[in-house]
Amino acid sequence: MAAAFRLSKLALVQTLRSLVYARVGGSGSTCCRCPLGAKRYLLTNNIVKLREFQHKKVAIAHNLPGTKETYLRHLEEKLTQNKLILKEELGTLLHLCESRDDVELAKNVIYRYHAENRNVSLGEFKFGPLFMRLCYELDLEGSAMELIRDQHLRGFFSDSTSFNILMDMLFIKGKYKSALEVLIEMKNQDVKFSKDTYVLAFAICYKLNSPESFKICTALREEALLRGEVLSRRASCFAVALALNQNQVGKAASIFSQIMNPENIICTNLNLMIHIQSNMLETVIEILKDTAEGNLSRFVKKLKFSEEVLAKVRGKVKDVPALLARFDELYGKLHINGQVTTYSLDALLCHTPKDLKSHVVLSNKRTASRRTFQPLSQSLWAE
Repeated sequence: MAAAFRLSKLALVQTLRSLVYARVGGSGSTCCRCPLGAKRYLLTNNIVKLREFQHKKVAIAHNLPGTKETYLRHLEEKLTQNKLILKEELGTLLHLCESRDDVELAKNVIYRYHAENRNVSLGEFKFGPLFMRLCYELDLEGSAMELIRDQHLRGFFSDSTSFNILMDMLFIKGKYKSALEVLIEMKNQDVKFSKDTYVLAFAICYKLNSPESFKICTALREEALLRGEVLSRRASCFAVALALNQNQVGKAASIFSQIMNPENIICTNLNLMIHIQSNMLETVIEILKDTAEGNLSRFVKKLKFSEEVLAKVRGKVKDVPALLARFDELYGKLHINGQVTTYSLDALLCHTPKDLKSHVVLSNKRTASRRTFQPLSQSLWAE
């Protein structure tokens, strides 16, 4: 069975390419429409790091010896005279760019720098994410697309973060087909997918909402599972929602059954949608009953249903008087309990989760020296 789903890298890339260039247009979400849902951020701030990038830009500009114009002119002269571009010079330049013209110079410097250092190991530092954050800030997804797909810059964008930031940028603007092309390019360049990549990939396919994008999502998911990847709950929720939109209820139920810890608002609503589309109306009523009449302690987080999803329940039971009466009673209780949200399922899916990493890092910081076992000074701890 597993062998039937196994795709070689080449076969998978060819499949993705043929599907995206054939007619993956998509009409967007059909069962999950909402004005809030069209253009939402998917990556958290601790991945995009735009604020940190902007703070560093201010610091570098403040500490620059001389003016920005003099610095840019110096780099233009180095390009003209075929002089070596230093790592620090490129880093400073990327933090000084404030306009499209500045970015054009940066692009030329990147080409020269990469040509000079193509075979040189520079440790863990990557310029790719810096350039993507710059394009993110200046709204230049076209420049980002141009460079990340250029064969002459193979290896410059060797990290998943660069591709993820670009896909997020395109997702925000509703350019889902372009975002899918970036995903294919990432696959072509053998860049390892991160957990965020799968979230973006499945979200893009969900937004395209076509039979072809469903095939792409399924192929990527099966490949990941065969490699032993652990897909996040968020990624799986997008896959479930896409399957539901494509009326693949059995597939949606199968994916949902593999989600670890499905006790959150999105999973609650997806589970109800699966039962609605399976015409399991008695079970739907029981789910609502358990939620409305279950543990209502103020210390227990209440599960909520989307008004949009509840409207679908009503549409299903309206011709069955007994079920309709039970639904109306439970619907009232859910409202009284504060267990109904006006957000659509689409808005809930595309909502960016809060950053938790920074709080974990702070709580795990060492307060004592490993060598002397003495308390670290506040200044050292801050570093």
